[in-house]
Amino acid sequence: MSPRHNRPRGGEKPSERDSAGTDRFGLEQTVTWQDEEWRVRHVAGASATGKRYRCPGCDQEIPPATPHIVAWPDYGGVDDRRHWHKACWNSRDRRSSRIQRSRNAPRY
Repeated sequence: MSPRHNRPRGGEKPSERDSAGTDRFGLEQTVTWQDEEWRVRHVAGASATGKRYRCPGCDQEIPPATPHIVAWPDYGGVDDRRHWHKACWNSRDRRSSRIQRSRNAPRY
């Protein structure tokens, strides 16, 4: 019996985006929010890096290896990406725009 081959033959590279709308980084979609087009990507817990992010919806940290959502304006770049808890992203229209912090809370 010959060994199994898992890589494509012919040297072609897999495309970054297939016909189902997924790319190699996960499912990405475009959402309209506040009269702007936003790119939204779901990040699985296993693929989340060891960094901590601050959710703009609740102003709490997102621990490493936690599933969350990355969203950025369609015209924006890497610096405009924001990491949200899934529940905070889903309730973004019901939250106030002003962030309430305690007096000694970190501001990062």
